[in-house]
Amino acid sequence: MFNKKLKNSFTNKQVIKIISGINNFNTSNIVKYVKTCEISNATYVDIAADPTIVSFVKKISNLPICVSSINIKSLYNSVLAGADIIEIGNFDIFYSKGFIISPQQIKNMSYQLRIMFPTIDICVTLPYWLSLDQQIKLAIYLESIGINIIQTEGHLSKDINSQLFKKYIKNYNLYNCVFKASSSLASVYGLSKNINLPIIASSRMNVLNSSIALSYGASGIGIKSSISNFSNITQMSSYINEIKYSLNISKTYRNIAKSKNNYYCYSNNIDYDDQMLFYNV
Repeated sequence: MFNKKLKNSFTNKQVIKIISGINNFNTSNIVKYVKTCEISNATYVDIAADPTIVSFVKKISNLPICVSSINIKSLYNSVLAGADIIEIGNFDIFYSKGFIISPQQIKNMSYQLRIMFPTIDICVTLPYWLSLDQQIKLAIYLESIGINIIQTEGHLSKDINSQLFKKYIKNYNLYNCVFKASSSLASVYGLSKNINLPIIASSRMNVLNSSIALSYGASGIGIKSSISNFSNITQMSSYINEIKYSLNISKTYRNIAKSKNNYYCYSNNIDYDDQMLFYNV
């Protein structure tokens, strides 16, 4: 990571990115997400790649700013305006218009941006519709050219809201929360075993599934839909604080589990008599 403000959060795997939306150009609405990020002490904010908006946010906040787009010119101008991270991604708006970006297009854009900005942190979203094997191959290539962060995305099936699901699944609300992010979580797990880049789990992340993302190998999460329906900043920031609490608990349990595993490995590398002595101390 080039940005020192972000390095510690990524190293500690406690990143929370607040997403205002790739197509959100409403400054008053963007301010809600920025202030939510500040109040809850989240890591950074992700906004539309618009230099005017970037300049505006820089004036009202010291938060690291990520800009998302598939337009290289917009990303370039946003960096000139002060953006700290550039991201190829948040493809949801394009899917709804019937546009799908290909792996080769992602490779070309990523390579071009890395050449243009050798000291700017670059994040690339992997399309959910690629098979896991294709996502891994693309991520390995992106790592080889110096991309800093990988982001996963999920796909929500319309069937999840059907009466059939609600009738036969006893704990529908819990199932719904986890299922919505299932493809994103699966990608996180597969990618974390094959690349050494930090991974952001995004798409339908919430207070129930965020800790799962970290246990699967993510360095953090991207949040938008879970807070977009709240009416005010207080409610939005309170929800982010709940997520932070969940992530902290998850980290604590992982550390405990790791310590127990290390103890087990250590004790199995000494002979039986020494083990008995060790257990009886």
